[in-house]
Amino acid sequence: MANVIITGTSRGIGYELAKLFADQGHNVLALSRNSKPIQDLKNSKITALPFNLNKEEDYIVLKDFLETNWKTVDVLINNAGALLNKPFLEISTEEFINIYKVNVFGVAEITKTVLPFMQKEGHVVTVSSMGGVQGSAKFPGLSAYSSSKGAVITLTELWAEEFKESGPSFNVLALGAVQTEMLEEAFPGYKASTTPMQMAEYIKEFSLNGQKLYNGKMLQVSNSTP
Repeated sequence: MANVIITGTSRGIGYELAKLFADQGHNVLALSRNSKPIQDLKNSKITALPFNLNKEEDYIVLKDFLETNWKTVDVLINNAGALLNKPFLEISTEEFINIYKVNVFGVAEITKTVLPFMQKEGHVVTVSSMGGVQGSAKFPGLSAYSSSKGAVITLTELWAEEFKESGPSFNVLALGAVQTEMLEEAFPGYKASTTPMQMAEYIKEFSLNGQKLYNGKMLQVSNSTP
């Protein structure tokens, strides 16, 4: 059974991922600013920690937990993300930076924290967006969000190269439209054909097995954009 860390587990895909891994007997460390939804599951395979990607003290708590309890991590899923849907000329510098703090700097910091606990066979999976893929359809109002999602695609490629001898493997999934609260914020009224559970099923399987065939790759997981 694997030791799996998942960020952004209070709702949507991250919430479903935590349940799926735990129900299969894997050990799950669920990290989210709001840990109550996961704690309410009362699943003995899940440890829920309140976690803010921008708080230095939360990384200390995470490191202490890993040193004391797990020792090793098999899978890290960087799922947490922040969205801003606003015309470019109306976005303040602070708002732009805040999106990058979660979607880029937070992903980098938690990956840096967890890497010393991972073996060569481990797998770091980062959830990106089709909006961050070069040449894909782009939409007004998402300049901060989509550009940040493009940044983690490049980061993944760089990490795979830097750690190709020692491991773990790094891959990124560029998701299309999934019927989550975040999708509703980005595209009010749009109805996606893919549910959070369907996408979570795919990500779970890829996280456990994708590193056998892929490293440093961006996979487009999308049937609409939107």
